[in-house]
Amino acid sequence: MEFETKHEERDANLIREREKLKNKINRDLIQDENVLAVFYGGSIARGNHDRFSDLDLRIVVKDEVYEEYRKNKKERAKHWGEVLYYEDFPWAKHTVAHYKSFVKVDAFYYKKEDLKPSPYIKEESQIEYDPYGIVSEVREQSKGLHYELSPGEFELWRSKFFAHMHEVYRRLRRGELYYALHSLDMMRWSVAAGWEMENDRQPNTPGEWSKYEGERSPFNKNQQDLLAAWEAGREPGDINEVMREIIPEFKRVHNRLCEKLGEDERSDWVDEIVGLVL
Repeated sequence: MEFETKHEERDANLIREREKLKNKINRDLIQDENVLAVFYGGSIARGNHDRFSDLDLRIVVKDEVYEEYRKNKKERAKHWGEVLYYEDFPWAKHTVAHYKSFVKVDAFYYKKEDLKPSPYIKEESQIEYDPYGIVSEVREQSKGLHYELSPGEFELWRSKFFAHMHEVYRRLRRGELYYALHSLDMMRWSVAAGWEMENDRQPNTPGEWSKYEGERSPFNKNQQDLLAAWEAGREPGDINEVMREIIPEFKRVHNRLCEKLGEDERSDWVDEIVGLVL
């Protein structure tokens, strides 16, 4: 989907700018004796990045300097380029630096003990520096791991869908249309997350739409067409109708996930919950 922009020239150079930034990061960190390993996650590691992809940077440091490096995370990001602004919580182990080049870096700091075998490490770890084999060993230990839906995750998924569905109705009745649209969007997202779980893939964190649309989407044409069709503006009747249109696909996915887990679908119970608002 294209639109007119005055930034075509800048956008055409984003991959080159990202590589320049990445090279500066690597040079800076690799010469630091307190840095034990450097690797990248996300789309860079998976190989499905595009010019707008960011750098998901992972830095493993010695235990004794971890707190110092974590607190200094914003200052360290200035070593790599001209930072325009940050997304940052002082207490968190990461910071997001937005550079003037329109490239952003999500920099996470870890102690060695923080790295645990996981499907994420197996699938999303592009190692740049690992002289002690720390990341390589954890990645090797992760080889046999894969995502598997748990009963608790399933229960949370469907209960949040029901809650957002009921919230759409409440907010429409109150005239709080942006709130209603937010909850409608979370209903859409929940179905998309269900598609991921149906295919034994780890869904995004709640509300995150990254890679669910566009060329990098893991979904088939029918699924992408459904997402595109579930569109609503601020007209209450339209919002209510889209909510109604989402329900059949939710029920289908709900049925499939119940089969995966060997759980009773309880279709009458689901219909009772839906029937409170539709």
